[in-house]
Amino acid sequence: MAPVYRLNKGINRPIEFKGLKAQYIGYLAGGLVALLLSFTFLYLLGTPLYLVLGLTLMGGSGLFIGVFRLSRTYGTHGLMKRWARHRLPHSIRCRSRHAFLRLKNP
Repeated sequence: MAPVYRLNKGINRPIEFKGLKAQYIGYLAGGLVALLLSFTFLYLLGTPLYLVLGLTLMGGSGLFIGVFRLSRTYGTHGLMKRWARHRLPHSIRCRSRHAFLRLKNP
């Protein structure tokens, strides 16, 4: 009998599959597509098969380890929050009074 995997989709709960949460499922899928395309490209270039297989297996291992580590470390929305935090400016500099002088007094 084939194993049955539960896809946990509850109300107001993120998708979780085998420990991967939310957007990390998409990251893993995109990485696997990129690995497949790189394998095909290298094979068509005439690279020796054992080298292509080795590179693909190492890349796949790194992909799985990296995505599962990100999912475990940051959780559902933590990575997006980190990226958003890095896009905030450290300070706002205003070198002239022009912007303040154009404000209307109430």
